[in-house]
Amino acid sequence: MTLLAILVSVLSMTAIVAARYFASSGLFAWISARRVPGIHDKLGPQMRREIRWSLVSAAIFGIPAGVVAWGWQERGWTRIYEDWSAYPLWYAPVSVILYLFAHDTWFYWTHRWMHRPKVFRKMHAVHHASRPPTAWAAMSFHPYEALTGAVVIPALVFLVPIHVAMLGVVLAVMTVMGVTNHMGWEMFPRRLVHSKLGGWLITASHHQRHHEEYRCNYGLYFRFWDRLCGTDRGLSPNA
Repeated sequence: MTLLAILVSVLSMTAIVAARYFASSGLFAWISARRVPGIHDKLGPQMRREIRWSLVSAAIFGIPAGVVAWGWQERGWTRIYEDWSAYPLWYAPVSVILYLFAHDTWFYWTHRWMHRPKVFRKMHAVHHASRPPTAWAAMSFHPYEALTGAVVIPALVFLVPIHVAMLGVVLAVMTVMGVTNHMGWEMFPRRLVHSKLGGWLITASHHQRHHEEYRCNYGLYFRFWDRLCGTDRGLSPNA
């Protein structure tokens, strides 16, 4: 019965990840077509390929997520909590920042590693086959690359306490930023993107330069590691 319950949890989480992908990428692809008419008109075959790879990634993301979800509910394995009084209220937003920074750190260094020539050809070339990337490319990964991304949040819930609602916020930010950074156009106001705050955040115009030049702008949410390590080359004029 335990194995069956875990399997059901894994299949459920895979379905949730896939549904979240279709909902978010579909919404922003629709917005893109209306805000920038014709931007992806000739990319039909590419977008179908992005969707196929993304569905494989959804299954890979669903495995650790499903196992951890079962362990949380049935065995109390994780440090996810539901009682707001378990930690001070000020900790709730702090936990979100901790998760995003930890995820961003993991992403920066694994992403930079995947740009080594041999690793790139074996793993990361699938993602960069999207030229230019579209909203459907957010999860378009080789299975090996998908695995590096699938383990981060499931690992963090064993280490860093977080309220289940704040975990939902983390997953929402991860989804929205992953999609919008690949749209090929800047959806955020120019005054934000070019502000002091914007100078530390990653949006489409920053990630677009990565897809244009490859060996720069490796971060996911923040420009901290790119700035610290000298890999930040600013914003693309084409987004």
